[in-house]
Amino acid sequence: MNKEELMELLKGGEGENLEFKPGLSQLNDILCSISALANKKGGKILIGITDSGKITGVEIGRDTIERLTNKIRDCIEPRMYPAISIEKIDDRGIIIIEVDESKDKPVLALGRAYKRVGKSTLKMGREEQERIVLKKNEDKVSFDSEICKDATFNDIDEESIGRFKRRYEEINKIALNSSNKDLLKSLKCIKEIDGRLKVTNAGVLLFSKNSQVFFPMNYITIARYPKIEKEQNYSDIKDFYGNLFELIELSDKYVRENVKESSKVVESKLAREVIPQYPYYAIRELITNAVIHRDYSNKGSRIIIRMFPDRIEFNSPGGLPAMITPQNIVYEQYSRNPIISEVLSRIKYIEKLGEGWDKIIDSIRAHPLKPKMPNILNTGSTVIVTLFSPEQMVRETTQKTTQKTTQKTTQKELTEYQKKIVEEIKKDNKITRELLALKIKGISEDGIKYNLKALIKSGIIKRIGGRKLGHWEIINDDKEGKDE
Repeated sequence: MNKEELMELLKGGEGENLEFKPGLSQLNDILCSISALANKKGGKILIGITDSGKITGVEIGRDTIERLTNKIRDCIEPRMYPAISIEKIDDRGIIIIEVDESKDKPVLALGRAYKRVGKSTLKMGREEQERIVLKKNEDKVSFDSEICKDATFNDIDEESIGRFKRRYEEINKIALNSSNKDLLKSLKCIKEIDGRLKVTNAGVLLFSKNSQVFFPMNYITIARYPKIEKEQNYSDIKDFYGNLFELIELSDKYVRENVKESSKVVESKLAREVIPQYPYYAIRELITNAVIHRDYSNKGSRIIIRMFPDRIEFNSPGGLPAMITPQNIVYEQYSRNPIISEVLSRIKYIEKLGEGWDKIIDSIRAHPLKPKMPNILNTGSTVIVTLFSPEQMVRETTQKTTQKTTQKTTQKELTEYQKKIVEEIKKDNKITRELLALKIKGISEDGIKYNLKALIKSGIIKRIGGRKLGHWEIINDDKEGKDE
């Protein structure tokens, strides 16, 4: 924009697409105006001009524009980079910010959405924001509804469809007599285009024989750590593969098997009540949420679950949408993958949209040992939900570990995996790590390696010779004692 064009703008005064600001001291107001213009039809902000159109100018230093750009980048969501230029009128500096209409509305400034009404910038109401999001979702084709390139109906697993039908009939008490093709059409997992069946991304992810062929990162990694600090090696790590139903089932089973349990005597009952470290409902729901709401278009990331003595962290690729925040997630409704959500809800893998988080909170409040409420972190590219262990169970574990390490005894408590490793070495002292991982269910080769090192360090076993020609030797049979 040249000087003549700038003078023409000043003559017309402020309007729906033009805002004047006297200086950078009103930076928050400038950010709000950027949000308002982006949510309307775009426009310009002139800094160094009073509301009446008087030219006051603004002092422009070496890094003024850089700092302004960084502030806009950090405080506007979704991120945008408006054109910023400088013009001089009578030796007075004017900063010009040119804002385009956003294609990804609503645009937030400092966590709030704004709109332009005449020459005023006003806060946008919640209902209006919801209408914008709904319209955007209506206009936008979801990733799970798109056709999966190169996938054919032959890639669909008939057994997975059969399991879906049986579960549906069991839950809903209604027989599904339609063919597999008709069923998948009704679920929007396949489409007929020009007389040919095309499989959608949802169809591949839910019912494919091998979804990793089309989505290599469609698997879940679960790592377990012996201490609460993050900067440490894991004690076991395992990858789970399969369609989305299988990922949920396998991951849920593994996490449940590796959470601690406590018990207490209940009045008027003979048996002791078993108390899991975390509500089982919350574990399953958070795994399912990670699967349903992850961004499958991001082909460089996978779901990662990290288990520590005091918490479980569920990491799912894809940040929260503009309308949803960690604070309002319990109340707002949104589904990044509506077809996947609908299919899973048909067989009660998830609650009705919006109810899952309510029940997670309820299950934690009902826990007898009163753990902290979960924490939700939105990094922009990943959502991390942390489920906390009751402090009592963390203390008991820490005290138990301290007592065992200070006891002067020949006995050494072994984990279940370590006991199994010792038993296999007794049967075959030349057994390899790879074969141990195959024989012992539920542990990976990396987990075998970790536990072998622990057994060697504890003086239970030692290695004689190299990896190819050597063998294992059990040093002291007494150290294989049962749990203390």
